[in-house]
Amino acid sequence: MSLAAKIKEVLICLRAGRVTLPYPFEPATVPKAFRGRPIFDVERCVGCAGCANNCPAREILVEDVCQEVRILKYLGRRCTYCGRCADLCPENAITMSNEFETATDEISDVGQTLELFMGTCQRCGRCFTSPTPLEELKLKGYRIDDLMNERWVFRSKPFLNEEKTVDDIDIELD
Repeated sequence: MSLAAKIKEVLICLRAGRVTLPYPFEPATVPKAFRGRPIFDVERCVGCAGCANNCPAREILVEDVCQEVRILKYLGRRCTYCGRCADLCPENAITMSNEFETATDEISDVGQTLELFMGTCQRCGRCFTSPTPLEELKLKGYRIDDLMNERWVFRSKPFLNEEKTVDDIDIELD
């Protein structure tokens, strides 16, 4: 190629103007329907575990420490940001953020842990039933996911250590 052809090519490219985004130096605008990572609001969460039961990536773990305390742990490793957890939450405690720069050196920066106090009856010790549309989605009994190894365990049982968690109340009728 001759020098004239190279100069002609440079002039064509200069006339075209900028064709790339100045992204690293200016933040890109986020589209309106963008779904970033889920953000959990501990004040609104009732601990129904509908999000954990329906997460396709199994990124939300649940452990019942005792009858009154439930721990929800969002790992964020394999999350595809599908938004299913936010759609299923009856209390709108999960919102999808607008952040898309989630790269980090520590994977624990992406995760979130919620420690919830489940309201129990002072007389019988059972948790209050919440009249929500997710009643049929709940797993009954205690959830014991492996939080130490951050693994989802498909097991739910109404007993801890093969003993009843709450004794039934004997009511004597006159």
